[in-house]
Amino acid sequence: MNGFPRSIPQVCDIELVRGSAARPDAPVGALLEVAHGATRAADFDELAAALRGPFPPGLREFFFVNTDVGAPELASAVARAVAQARPECVLAVVRCRVPRTFLDCNRRIARDTVARASAAGEMTPGLQPWVRDERDRELLLERYFAYREAVSSTFEAVRARGGATLFVHTYAPRSIDVAIDEHIAQSLRAAYEPGRLESWPLRPEIDLITADPEGVELAQPELAARAAAEFTAAGFGVSRNTAYPLHPVTLAHELAAQRPASALCLEVRRDLLVREFVPFVELSTDALRVARAAAPLARALAPFVAPGS
Repeated sequence: MNGFPRSIPQVCDIELVRGSAARPDAPVGALLEVAHGATRAADFDELAAALRGPFPPGLREFFFVNTDVGAPELASAVARAVAQARPECVLAVVRCRVPRTFLDCNRRIARDTVARASAAGEMTPGLQPWVRDERDRELLLERYFAYREAVSSTFEAVRARGGATLFVHTYAPRSIDVAIDEHIAQSLRAAYEPGRLESWPLRPEIDLITADPEGVELAQPELAARAAAEFTAAGFGVSRNTAYPLHPVTLAHELAAQRPASALCLEVRRDLLVREFVPFVELSTDALRVARAAAPLARALAPFVAPGS
């Protein structure tokens, strides 16, 4: 499609979901971004093999706990449902394939950034503290800026046409705060021990992340309201800004802060999308559960997709 980026190997997959009546040259009317879309073991293994390291033990287990399982499948299901309801439209799903275990593409990262750790309760860093080899840093930043350009250019094109963007995320059932440092695997193992696991707060089923840390609303207000109403009507528990605010260090904040507001960021609890949530292993989504969560979100999004003409 003219004017839109293509998939970039090892960086992002760009899926164009076309309604049955969409013109061949129809522009994209909505964007669904999955910043933590590297959810498969193969994503981690490919990047780990390309890096020099060394890395702390248990990093692969950390990856399985810390990536947004179900978010890519949910975004695609929403796009397909909207395309069925609005057959003249085209939607883009941009799925990042860079594991946040090494570099988080949902961060504002400068070219001179350095790796750092984060304390429990802090925003996780953009470049993780175990990335110490300069050649690893360069490879990761090259992929980051390629991803950033793909997302930003697609966002701007969709926004210029009056279309909406969803930042689609999933989170683990419980809010577990541990330091992101060399001991991350051991810390998470301890946090997930039976008896201790139940002490961590249970997260909302759906959390709409609409405001920054100062309470300034950044979401498209009607889209956020419709999403809350549709999820509630479908039997989901919905909250706003319970897990965290839309922090200025994130790429989502940078895009959502543009006026007029045209975006909505949300978290869906992962146990609602898989057969059983089990930490430290690769998980597969349940198609029926994904469809149940996708339906209300698609109904909310459909009126905010720019037409294909």
